[in-house]
Amino acid sequence: MRYHTLPSKLFTDNRNRFTKELTPGSLAVFNSNDIMPTSADGSMAFIQQTDIFWLSGIDQEESILLIFPDSKLPEHKEILFMKETNEQIAIWEGEKITKQKATEISGIKTIYWLSQFKTIFRQLMCECSPVYLNTNEHLRAVAEVETRDSRFIKWCKEQYPLHEYQRVQPIMHKLRAIKSKEEIELIQTACNITEKGFRRLLDFVKPGVWEYEIEAELIHEFVRNRSRGFAYGPIIASGFNACVLHYVDNNKQCKAGDVLLLDVAAEYANYASDLSRSIPVSGKFTKRQKNIYNAVLRVMRGAISMLKPGNNIIDYHEAVGKLMEEELIKLQLLSLSAVKKQDPKNPLYKKYFMHGTSHFLGLDVHDYGNRYRKFEAGMVFTCEPGIYIREENLGIRHENDILLTKNGNVDLMKNIPIEADEIEELMNK
Repeated sequence: MRYHTLPSKLFTDNRNRFTKELTPGSLAVFNSNDIMPTSADGSMAFIQQTDIFWLSGIDQEESILLIFPDSKLPEHKEILFMKETNEQIAIWEGEKITKQKATEISGIKTIYWLSQFKTIFRQLMCECSPVYLNTNEHLRAVAEVETRDSRFIKWCKEQYPLHEYQRVQPIMHKLRAIKSKEEIELIQTACNITEKGFRRLLDFVKPGVWEYEIEAELIHEFVRNRSRGFAYGPIIASGFNACVLHYVDNNKQCKAGDVLLLDVAAEYANYASDLSRSIPVSGKFTKRQKNIYNAVLRVMRGAISMLKPGNNIIDYHEAVGKLMEEELIKLQLLSLSAVKKQDPKNPLYKKYFMHGTSHFLGLDVHDYGNRYRKFEAGMVFTCEPGIYIREENLGIRHENDILLTKNGNVDLMKNIPIEADEIEELMNK
C-alpha cells in the first residue's frame, strides 16, 4: 500500500467496540471484496470492502475475518484467513501479506491460510449461534453484480440451514458513524492532500485548458502524496456541465467567462475526503457570478452552524432549505409571493438546489449512518449547498468536511481557499 503503516490499536479498538454489540454465543463473518474483471484477462484495481478493513486493517483480496468472542478456544476468538502465496503468484503479482505481517497490521494473533477455512469454520459453526452475516445495506446502494458477501450468504445457508442468522449492518452503521481520534487524523490527511491538489489548480486553470487536463493535474498531486487517487469519480465541470450534478465525462474545453465547478477529493488509507469548489476560468468572477457564489457561501456557513450534536438530518435539511429560499429570493430567482403559495412538500427552491446538503463521511464517501439518529460528537459530515441555473450555464457548489465535537464543529478543510476574493487573488498572482 502507498499509505504509511497504520497502528494496529485502531483495529483492535474497533473490534472491541464491535464485540460489545454482539449477542452471547455469536459468530460474525466478514469477507474482502472481489477483484472485479473488465474483459479478456483484465481486471480493475482492488478496493477493499470497508467493514473488514475497519475491523482488521487488512487491505488484500481473498481475506476472511471471523469474530467469535465466546469461542471455547481462546485462539479462535478472532481469526484471519489469508490468501497463501506461492512462487507463481510472487513472480506475477508480487508479495502477499504473510501471517506475521497480518498480525502486525491487525493485532490478530491467529492467522490461517484460506485453504483451511472450511475445516475451521465447520468447527466453529458447531459451537455458535447466532451467525452474523454481512451485506451492503446502504440506502443508496445499487448492486447488480453479485458480491463475495452475497455468494457467502448463499453458501453458508445451504451448508448450515438450521442456524439462526442475523444482520451485521445495523451494528456497523451504529459504530462507524462515530469516528475515533485515529480515523479523524486519517480523514484530515486526505483533506490535506486534497488541499494540495486544489492549490495546484489555481495556478493552472485558464481559458483553453481541457477538463481532463485538470483531472490529470489532480491525480498527479494526489498520488505523489501517497493517495491511491480520487476518493470518488471526479467532477470537473465547466459552464453548463456544472448543472449536471454527476457529470464525470470531463472532456470539454474551459472557455473564458465560464465558472468551473470542481467536486474532487483524495482518499488516504481508504479514508475519503470530499471537496467542492467553483472557480472562474478567466481568473475573475463577473458581478452576477460573484453574487451567486457568495449566496451559496452564506448558505454553507449557516448550514455548518447547524451541524451540531442534538440536531438531526431531517430538520437540518429543512432549515437549510429555508436559508437557500431566502438567498434565491434576493437573487430574484424566486419571488416571495410564489414562495408563500408553494406546496411545502415540493418547495420551489429545489429547482435551483435539488440535492441534499450533507452526508456522513468516512471510509466510504457516503459513509455509514442512520438518518434518523441525532447528530453526535465524533460524526463527520460534508456540507455542500449549491445553486444551479441552467438558463445561465452556471452551477456553483461549495463543500467542506465537518467534524462534530462537544465544543462545536471543526472544519477539516478550513485551510482550503473559499472566499471569492482569495480565489481571484491566487489565480492572478
